[in-house]
Amino acid sequence: MHDIKTIRQDPDAYDAAWARRGLEPQAGSILDKDKLVRRALQVQQEAEAARNKASKQIGMAMREGNKDEAERLKTEVAGAKNVIAMMGEQIEAEKGVLNELLASLPNLPFDDVPDGADEDENVDISKHGTPRTFGFEPKAHDDLGEALQSPYGAMMDFETAAKMSGSRFVVLSGKLARMDRALAAFMLDIQTEEHGYTEHVPPFLVWPQALFGTAQLPKFEDDQFKTTTGHYLIPTAEVSLTNMVRESIIDADKLPMRLTAHTPCFRSEAGSAGRDTKGMIRQHQFNKVELVSIVRPEDSEAEHERMRECAEEVLKRLELPYKVIELCTGDLGFGARKTYDLEVWLPSQNTYREISSISNCGDFQARRMNARYKHAEKDNRFVHTLNGSGLAVGRTLVAVLENYQNADGSITVPDALLPYMGGVKVIK
Repeated sequence: MHDIKTIRQDPDAYDAAWARRGLEPQAGSILDKDKLVRRALQVQQEAEAARNKASKQIGMAMREGNKDEAERLKTEVAGAKNVIAMMGEQIEAEKGVLNELLASLPNLPFDDVPDGADEDENVDISKHGTPRTFGFEPKAHDDLGEALQSPYGAMMDFETAAKMSGSRFVVLSGKLARMDRALAAFMLDIQTEEHGYTEHVPPFLVWPQALFGTAQLPKFEDDQFKTTTGHYLIPTAEVSLTNMVRESIIDADKLPMRLTAHTPCFRSEAGSAGRDTKGMIRQHQFNKVELVSIVRPEDSEAEHERMRECAEEVLKRLELPYKVIELCTGDLGFGARKTYDLEVWLPSQNTYREISSISNCGDFQARRMNARYKHAEKDNRFVHTLNGSGLAVGRTLVAVLENYQNADGSITVPDALLPYMGGVKVIK
């Protein structure tokens, strides 16, 4: 959400920032709607002043025995009340239009975010690890998983999932289910025991205002799963964790707040028809370990770098080749001011694929949630919010299967996961 006062002060700066995201000028339309609100408010205030003045004069007229004047003043008060009511309705209507427009506009990119039209113009920051050279043709994760057998069928079973849920679902069983659990526990242990994040088990169902707060609504309504009760299934634990500070004023000494959770995530993938339809890369339901930070504004840029390093540590310990990219303005998420993506190497595709996205949202979400902190010298200020995957569990499982596969189709368990696998060193 954007601050209308700041837009009034420097509309050109907003238009310049939105232009970097490919948008037409918006400030003029915003300020036109803002003028309607302010004009209606002025008329209402003038009517309130007239009502108050006339109300006082009625008593004076009655004491002086001037009944005609008193009646005239009563009529004036009644008219003022009508104007006040009408202006109240107009103010609410105009504010609704203005807020709807403000809510539809994306966050402003930081000045140092690279300009670009789309993902092809994202900037590589660094590469880590060397992709493995195989002495055989590496298989895709779904071929590997379907060939591995548990006592009750394939360890990665898309066919059974489709019978009950349709496409973009999977049933994991046996040692692959154990590895999925191991990965989540491994990630949580790193983030809670070493990086200072506090683990939570938040709701998986939220009201629409929670999704509005983190900017999934109203723009991304089609990407959500909505229940008949009006709840939404969370698309990411970012929603639940970030909304823990909604409508609150936080003590400054409690910042930074660093929160993590391992939850299922639910996405309709409405805009992804035909993309990654095979395998586990893009599913309607998947597990993810999410990282969220709530910080003072002056600390958010440093926290962003720290959060990226926290997510990277998981890939480093699993010894998975990956790279870091910075998203350009044309690929930046709606609520983000700056985003780093971590992309892991997938041998079967001979390319890197996204496994984590780490974003600094500035005060954009905080304004939508009305989340502030007590400032020592100034009025209460909006916090800054950051979020990132640490990591997407399913995609990490995909990367482990492909990078640790053997010629016979078995999977060597990474050393970092051995303490979590109950003595299993190779999945056959």
